[in-house]
Amino acid sequence: MSAASRIEWTDCTWNPVTGCTKISSGCRNCYAERMTRRLQAMGNPRYADGFTVRTHNDALDIPIRWRKPRTVFVNSMSDLFHEEVPDSFISKVFDTMLRCPQHTFQVLTKRAARLERIAPSLPWPHNVWMGVTVEDVSSLARIACLCRTPARVKFLSCEPLLGPLTGLQLDGIDWVIVGGESGPGARPMDSTWAIQIRDACVDAGIPYFFKQWGGVRKKARGRVLDGRTWDELPERSTVSAGRI
Repeated sequence: MSAASRIEWTDCTWNPVTGCTKISSGCRNCYAERMTRRLQAMGNPRYADGFTVRTHNDALDIPIRWRKPRTVFVNSMSDLFHEEVPDSFISKVFDTMLRCPQHTFQVLTKRAARLERIAPSLPWPHNVWMGVTVEDVSSLARIACLCRTPARVKFLSCEPLLGPLTGLQLDGIDWVIVGGESGPGARPMDSTWAIQIRDACVDAGIPYFFKQWGGVRKKARGRVLDGRTWDELPERSTVSAGRI
């Protein structure tokens, strides 16, 4: 249920929930769905039901066992705020994160409306970074939902970036990740889209992380943007309401 990760902006993944359903254009070529098919074919019991949403109570205490501090991407194989995940289970996940101040937890969702709705009932320790996926202009509204939560670090994942984010507002945002789509059927990302977001982050003093150009063979295209890599991260002490 946990593993060292090849995702450039985290150390490992923790999946107390598996499975999901598609809700927007960024979901079309979902890498988690592809990975689930592989794991199911390999006989992994966690994925016996394929990409059907499942919660795993026996995975809730995994981060508690880790003594060495880690940066943990929560639910790389699902969406914690999926409508089929009970509020009570989401609370249990947040309780585990509260009990593990040695780790930094990165939670990412496309279901920003539900996030906003239940956020007041959840604990928000400083080690929880909350993000929303913003793949095109149709998903910009997720940012406002995120900004109305008590999360101390708020971030955007513009991956897969499928178009220019005209009208992007970064007030209250502490970190932005940008990346092109990868794998079979990958849709291309225009360099101007990534550069426009980079320039907006530089102007606002917001850390910018360029993850990949993507493509069917993403390693061949690399991670260089405008002659350099962009691996900026928010400071652990970052606070959205007035950075310190």
